[in-house]
Amino acid sequence: MTENAAPIRRRIKSFVLRTGRMTDGQRRAYGINMAELGLQRGDGMQNFEATFGRVAPVVLEIGFGMGDSLAEMAAAAPENDFIGVEVHTPGVGRLLYLAQEAGLKNLRTYCDDAVEVLAQCIPDNSLSRVQIYFPDPWHKARHHKRRLIQPLFVQTLRSKLKLGGILHLATDWENYAEHMMDVMSDAEGYSNMADGREYSPRPDYRPVTKFEKRGESLGHGVWDLLFTKTA
Repeated sequence: MTENAAPIRRRIKSFVLRTGRMTDGQRRAYGINMAELGLQRGDGMQNFEATFGRVAPVVLEIGFGMGDSLAEMAAAAPENDFIGVEVHTPGVGRLLYLAQEAGLKNLRTYCDDAVEVLAQCIPDNSLSRVQIYFPDPWHKARHHKRRLIQPLFVQTLRSKLKLGGILHLATDWENYAEHMMDVMSDAEGYSNMADGREYSPRPDYRPVTKFEKRGESLGHGVWDLLFTKTA
């Protein structure tokens, strides 16, 4: 770096890239269904009515992992439309496989970085709910700055939510839950749907994952935060 050069600031990402191999079923589902159910950042700003062929509440999930819970939610709530964003290709392939098996028409997915998708593809004031379940906790103190739930990011999410829309966060790391509560309690334009700084009970619409059940059997807690957009 030259003496007068400005320092390079690392761009925030919504993910940690983890490599993995697709199964044959995931690869076939990806190839067959991505054209129908996949969304591309290069296509620009979404028109949800055109994408889904109807007017309905739209739920965005960031980081859906292998897609089981998102597919289950879409099947259980046909009155809503769901968009998932996940950078892990095998997870996208599995979600597409599950959508194909269940015949889901109310589900679409991006295989991309959610920060870029939010900026380039999601209209302001358009989402009924944003859900982020079990994001990377970055449990070491020196890595806390890498956590996805930060003041600037939750304001980005607020700009995409409709008035009265819900931001739903969940984590199984108590320290991250406390961090989330600190961020959300201080965030302008949000109100906790529980009292004060209380955590919310798990809503019926959020399935309990196998990972979560295994953690509960070991005595691990899970914390849900539900905040609504008030302004």
